Amino acid sequence: MNIIFLTLVEINSIEDRGIYQDLLRKFRDEGHDITIVTPVERRKGITTNFKEKEGVSILQVKTLNIQKTNIIEKGIGTLAIEFQYLSAIKKYLANKKFDLVLYSTPPITFAKVIEFVKKRDNATSYLLLKDIFPQNAVDMKMLKEGSFIHKQFVKKEKKLYKISDTIGCMSPANVEFVLKHNPEINSNKVEVNPNTIEPAIFNYSFEEKKTIREKYKVPVDKKVFVYGGNLGKPQGLDFLLETILVTKNENAFFLIVGDGTEFLRIKEWFDNNQPKNAKLLQRLPKEDYDKLLVACDIGLIFLDKNFLIPNFPSRLLSYLEMNIPILAATDPNTDIGTIIEENGCGYKILAGNQVEIQNKINQLLSSDLKQMGLNGQKLLLNNYTVDISYNLIMNKLKHV
Repeated sequence: MNIIFLTLVEINSIEDRGIYQDLLRKFRDEGHDITIVTPVERRKGITTNFKEKEGVSILQVKTLNIQKTNIIEKGIGTLAIEFQYLSAIKKYLANKKFDLVLYSTPPITFAKVIEFVKKRDNATSYLLLKDIFPQNAVDMKMLKEGSFIHKQFVKKEKKLYKISDTIGCMSPANVEFVLKHNPEINSNKVEVNPNTIEPAIFNYSFEEKKTIREKYKVPVDKKVFVYGGNLGKPQGLDFLLETILVTKNENAFFLIVGDGTEFLRIKEWFDNNQPKNAKLLQRLPKEDYDKLLVACDIGLIFLDKNFLIPNFPSRLLSYLEMNIPILAATDPNTDIGTIIEENGCGYKILAGNQVEIQNKINQLLSSDLKQMGLNGQKLLLNNYTVDISYNLIMNKLKHV
């Protein structure tokens, strides 16, 4: 089967680890022909190009800067990407026919590209819904509900849902949200298709973990609560910083590892407050990040308390993969915390409730973390491996 994957994620190698690379590698290893259409931002100075690499085809499309840039260029770049992708596909993939168009949000602006391939090739379309936009921008007060631009984005969102033969959502709460706010969608075409990975095995001895901690000057005699990943407004990181200041338990140490729009503000906070119980590290290469993560004790998930959409951060999978328990401070609408608690691999609290998070921190410090980590590993293997996503997608194609 010939598959074209459209994404805003910059994919240079299918052998890298990540939710999209892992899934595409599974399709390749099962004998399917994969073509990845991926952006290369103008700051890289690389023109649009097509290459075959590691058993897949990669079409890099030159775009404006759409990640880690100002909101104006990001907005224009996101709107322009539809036409840039369409032009590149017509030029480089004119003679290649596809059976499946696979794509993820963000963005919601791929409709014309999807329609073109569907009509030309009589292809099936499958949306991996990773982001509910524009509602998330409204929740973060980045977009005014009912404004002209908001209405335009809602039209694009509904068009994307309409032309998608199947919409794969990250969790049951996401399915419920999509159907509630889009009653015109046939419920039969919406299903749970979660973030999934090909789990790696990390067996590190106490001495190896100690060496890793020493390398990054992280205390070896404390329980390390690690927050890893994107540092942006959606994460509601002010509550994490407040938690660091309020936590008096001497056995707790906080480690923040990541990058994003809020990194410099967080660094300034660390410079001003000089917390003795916390450390900030800028983004690390994936291999180094994984090693550091496995040397930590408890994973942290933070989401802004104002979210109406049920976010389901993929960092959950990293923590489960490392066999470490999770503490999730979120809005009341996501079901990620409920899933964590129901499977005995951590605790949830409402973001902003400092009394509650202190209780859970103290509870975790006196809990059997090893057993909770094993519970998390079981949750991962039963629900979040690439085989699950692959089989869901293939099952839909069998019934076309």
